[in-house]
Amino acid sequence: MMAIFRALLGACLLAGLALPAAAQPLQRGPNNIAASLVAESAAPAPGSTIDLAFAMTPKSGWHGYWQNPGDAGLGMTLTWDLPNGVTTAQLRYPVPETLIIAGLMNYVFEGPYAPLVALTIDPSVRPGTRLPISVKADWLACTDEICVPESTTLTTSLTAGDGAISKADRSRFDGWRQRLPAPLGSQATYQVDGQIIRIAIPYPAGGAIDAPYFFPSTDPGVSYRAPQAFFRDGDRLIVQTEASGTLTGPLAGVLRIGEHLGLELVAQAGTVAPGGVRIDAAAAEEPSGDVLALLATALGGALLGGLLLNIMPCVFPILSLKAISLAKAGGDERAARRDALAYTAGIVLVCVALGGLLLALRAGGEQIGWAFQLQDPRIILALLLLVTAISFNLAGLFEFGSISAGSSLTAKSGATGSFWTGALAAFVATPCTAPFMAAAMGSALILPVPAALLVFAGLGLGLALPFLAIGFIPALRRRLPRPGAWMATFRRIMAVPMFLTALALIWLLGQQTGNTGVLWGLAAAMLLAMLLWWLGARQAGGRSGWVPLVPALASAIAAIVLLPMAAGASSPRTSANATLPTQVFSEAKLAELRSANTPVFAYFTADWCITCKANEAAAIQREATAAAFKQAGVVVLEGDWTRRDAEISRYLEAQGRSGVPLYVWYKPGSAPVILPQVLTVDTLTALVG
Repeated sequence: MMAIFRALLGACLLAGLALPAAAQPLQRGPNNIAASLVAESAAPAPGSTIDLAFAMTPKSGWHGYWQNPGDAGLGMTLTWDLPNGVTTAQLRYPVPETLIIAGLMNYVFEGPYAPLVALTIDPSVRPGTRLPISVKADWLACTDEICVPESTTLTTSLTAGDGAISKADRSRFDGWRQRLPAPLGSQATYQVDGQIIRIAIPYPAGGAIDAPYFFPSTDPGVSYRAPQAFFRDGDRLIVQTEASGTLTGPLAGVLRIGEHLGLELVAQAGTVAPGGVRIDAAAAEEPSGDVLALLATALGGALLGGLLLNIMPCVFPILSLKAISLAKAGGDERAARRDALAYTAGIVLVCVALGGLLLALRAGGEQIGWAFQLQDPRIILALLLLVTAISFNLAGLFEFGSISAGSSLTAKSGATGSFWTGALAAFVATPCTAPFMAAAMGSALILPVPAALLVFAGLGLGLALPFLAIGFIPALRRRLPRPGAWMATFRRIMAVPMFLTALALIWLLGQQTGNTGVLWGLAAAMLLAMLLWWLGARQAGGRSGWVPLVPALASAIAAIVLLPMAAGASSPRTSANATLPTQVFSEAKLAELRSANTPVFAYFTADWCITCKANEAAAIQREATAAAFKQAGVVVLEGDWTRRDAEISRYLEAQGRSGVPLYVWYKPGSAPVILPQVLTVDTLTALVG
């Protein structure tokens, strides 16, 4: 009966669309859902595919419809007028929302939404060819009380070119694509048992899920207005609801797993036994057992990873500052506890702040991961100048103590100095990936925001744990040497790892900005050193430190703001003298090689990733690996994530990772295999053995 009702409603609405304009007084003004046609690139390359977006903005109180509107409504229909050599694919909708009106279930969009269409340019199209695109779009706009059929013709003019995509357009389309359902990639199964239909969907037992709902795109199959029950049964999710009509073939649809998140799936007829633990609306309001288990695992991994970060090369130099403060504290128990708490607070707050900023930027469409701040050369230069100042201070060139204001935060005594030392340690610790961290950070990105922030806080707590223990356990503190004359020598020794850190930052700046950036960074560091030497000379004479401090700060700020942002000089090792030549990673190149049945080893690295560089030196760039890969015809693709790259970020996210390193082996005719984060030559040569 409902199918007949929907057919009659659709016929009436289509008839309304066919009436002349004089018969549609509601269509004389602006549409209730404003529409615009947006191209990802104004100059698509011949042989490439770009996305076109229908950017739809409903007025307040109005809504549009998904491809399957539910009990009532209509989706969008398109009539294209395309030039020769241009084709379009099927319209792809974002994950919809549910809306019940008068007992009818509707699948709608109540806020701005953007269905996407893939536009393919034939390789035969010559560069410079003008490509006028025109499409007549019809849709239904409704409120809770009325519905209005709306129509418009949208146009855009493209020119075949180099396929360039602006940063703003890339970010905008990345945001829209994030709201599309992702392919499930596994086979689902359904069984109709009388009036009940059960759908078994492969889904990890530890996978987060919030407010699940199954939107069927196949009709008939599932009753739209019937309630849906969800059960977790190991690594599968079972949907149980009321069947509708006679379903004989596959059942397609979208499983909502969170706000604007979904999985596109096709279920085949089979056997689905009832069972599992129910997760209903009430349970969705509180963290489910699976979410709590995932949170506990992620939190444990973050704590252990943070603890192990203390022995990583990128954190050790900063810990020398804390070691000096501990030596100064001596046996003062109250001071030791105060400093330990302040140090912990600095680390935890910075980790939570970085994690919150990461989540906010990703929610806004940015394709970034952990350590995102070190992909900006200006941050690298700021750290270089800060580390330079700390290094010369430890070496005895000047003293912070005589400067009453504007002094280095990390050099202050007491709780303030401990807090900012912890903040700096957390900030520079992000390039390091300790064991247990990768899974924890990946899980944080799919957990609810409060739980994710708790994981980031756990990482900071793990990093601070050794000094927290020293501050609160007298037995550990008694093992520390007593303050004495040796501290002056110890302080100068600790300047050595800080100077090495400055050298590493100079190298990293060069990788991101080329030789120009290196010269700029060295000049800025040398100027700062000269001003600090002047400061030390004035201090030795008992004069004020304000005079050299002002130009020192001004020159540092100017150097950071005016840093040339040219592309880095680093590139994949394609030269003839490279041990293992590589090619630049791109999804198009990967697809081309896979279609040609070529074995591919894809690895993703960054110059600030210590683990990445260790693997490259110990396993990837080795003669044995190169010989084995050459004999087997393996093509090596290198994804350099030193500077932000949205394509690499999207690929990492698709593999369930939030950062590097990542190593993936593609064997012809087989599913891709993600390799361990620590590689050996035997691990790689065994791939082709």
